[in-house]
Amino acid sequence: MITRVTHQSTQRMSLANMQANLAKMSDLQSQASSGKLINKASDDPAKAAEAMALRKEQRATEQYARNAQDGVSWLNTVDSAIQSSVDFMQRARDLTVQGANTGAIGAAGRDALAVEIEGIRDALLGQANTTYIGRSVFAGTANGSAFTTATDPVTGDVSYTAATVHGTVERRVGENTTVRVDADGAAVFGDGAASVFSLLTNIAADLRNPGVNVSTRLTEIDSRIQSMLSVGSSVGARTNQLTAAQDTLSNQSMTLASDLSGVEDIDLAQTIIELQMQEVGYKAALGAAARVLQPSLMDYLQ
Repeated sequence: MITRVTHQSTQRMSLANMQANLAKMSDLQSQASSGKLINKASDDPAKAAEAMALRKEQRATEQYARNAQDGVSWLNTVDSAIQSSVDFMQRARDLTVQGANTGAIGAAGRDALAVEIEGIRDALLGQANTTYIGRSVFAGTANGSAFTTATDPVTGDVSYTAATVHGTVERRVGENTTVRVDADGAAVFGDGAASVFSLLTNIAADLRNPGVNVSTRLTEIDSRIQSMLSVGSSVGARTNQLTAAQDTLSNQSMTLASDLSGVEDIDLAQTIIELQMQEVGYKAALGAAARVLQPSLMDYLQ
């Protein structure tokens, strides 16, 4: 059986083939100009879904990295305040030892020591109320200062009260990992009559009383220094945890970027070769169609 090929069917087939060639060339041009294999989800639904999942992980990793950096800044602030407080307490201890040597220091000297210890107390209060970006690092999630003072209107005595901590400040550095980035002010500085501020106030009062031997206060000072160092060790451990998390997140970010590139980035050299091949094929198709489809006057009259 002989199949009859009409001029019109040949024309339609040639135009359809050239249109398909042109569409493929357009896709390759779009890929070459954007550098991406997927410019819309319909280009490759499976890879588009994979790319979206990878981008979601990227955004989460970037947020965890920002959280870790913020946490390190918090803990560095806490650590600096604790270290300064320990230095102040060491100085207060040295002054107390000097004040205990009653044979080598007179009343005027003891009074001078008391004044310096009161200055240390006030400096410690400043450290206890240290803030980071406007928030106290020793008050947890509570608003305001970590320690407040109140003066008795009758006796003139000053009391020091730690803020009530309703919750700790934490930073999420992984899907199931959070790290505490603040410190308990009461654990570092004590509270009320048991606070370091009250202790130094009492030592200053003892120094002004010739009949009191302040050497008995050294044990209390050592106890408060030990509490500060204990919390400082915890802060250091948490800082190391966040630093390790930062390294992990950095590696994870690079891995995700590589995976995403493998899914949606083009092979530029291969794409250019394919584009050139499509251009050659399209020109050849145009030439062949021009030779085969010779329009006559009747074609135009139709």
